[in-house]
Amino acid sequence: MKKRIYKTQKAALIIMGLLLVGFIGIAMTKSRIQNEQKNEDSDKAKQTNRKNSTKKPIKKRKFTAQEAYIILRKGTEPPFSGKYVNFFEKGIYTCKQCGAKLFVSTSKFHSQCGWPSFDDQIPGAIRLQPDADGVRTEIVCAACDGHLGHIFFGEGLTPKNTRYCVNSLSLEFTPMDKAGIDRAIFAAGCFWGVEYHLQKVPGVLSTTVGYAGGQFNKPTYKQVCTGETGHAEAVEVLYDPNVVDYEQLAKVFFEIHDFTELNRQGPDIGTQYRSAIFYGDQGQKKTALKLINILRQKGFNVKTQIVPAGHFWPAEDYHQDYYQKTGKQPYCHIRRKIF
Repeated sequence: MKKRIYKTQKAALIIMGLLLVGFIGIAMTKSRIQNEQKNEDSDKAKQTNRKNSTKKPIKKRKFTAQEAYIILRKGTEPPFSGKYVNFFEKGIYTCKQCGAKLFVSTSKFHSQCGWPSFDDQIPGAIRLQPDADGVRTEIVCAACDGHLGHIFFGEGLTPKNTRYCVNSLSLEFTPMDKAGIDRAIFAAGCFWGVEYHLQKVPGVLSTTVGYAGGQFNKPTYKQVCTGETGHAEAVEVLYDPNVVDYEQLAKVFFEIHDFTELNRQGPDIGTQYRSAIFYGDQGQKKTALKLINILRQKGFNVKTQIVPAGHFWPAEDYHQDYYQKTGKQPYCHIRRKIF
């Protein structure tokens, strides 16, 4: 009988112990959840404060049912149905929800996929995040989080090997002459290194390497290298004047090459490697001459040509974004402080 009572008491103590441990575990778990919730709420508050401090208030607009489905609920429009699929006018593509600049028309290409395709974005305009399907990568407007589409790599469709696949309904288009975008053309030796440095300037929307200042139409790289076409290797820069002005770009141009050399830049020799500014208007010309005067006052024997911008011919695809694609560094363009 005593043994039975003892066993019963022992079992009761074990049960009570297990219940006590369970209650303690539940309390600890509840406390941890509450603490995590507090931390999460705090993090959300911090993120909201950061967003409010860095992002401009989004101007609310009314969407059609289809636009809301695409932009707010992350839907996809039927292939070949969007108005920008086969649209290739020069200009800027902006976010339909907030108006932020997303793509320059020079990055748009025929992909035959059924949706507008771009191989590059305006720097910092788009954010990548895992898609809800767990497979693809979604792209959203970095300014307002509006859904744009998806991004794909490794398809080999362009030299950049990247395809931003975007819904037409997520976009709006502004022609270049109404987009508030300015253009500059600089020649400073091998265009690979010049483009590399100009791409890093905040406010630069896109760069294209090519040929300027020559007498023949549609020159090839081999033709330009003969020195007989009169062209210089040059870089066309499209930039936002609200972020960076022409004088700032021109200063970078002078600081990344030796403008005291005539018809050469380092080991590259020939008229195609000359230093030149191709101005688009009298304002650009005035700025260029002002900077050259400053340099001469500093004792530099400036050989840079200041000439009107004629037709700019884009170079072959394999020259575009050369250092970005190869991961290498410029061998004869190193920026040094002058101004």
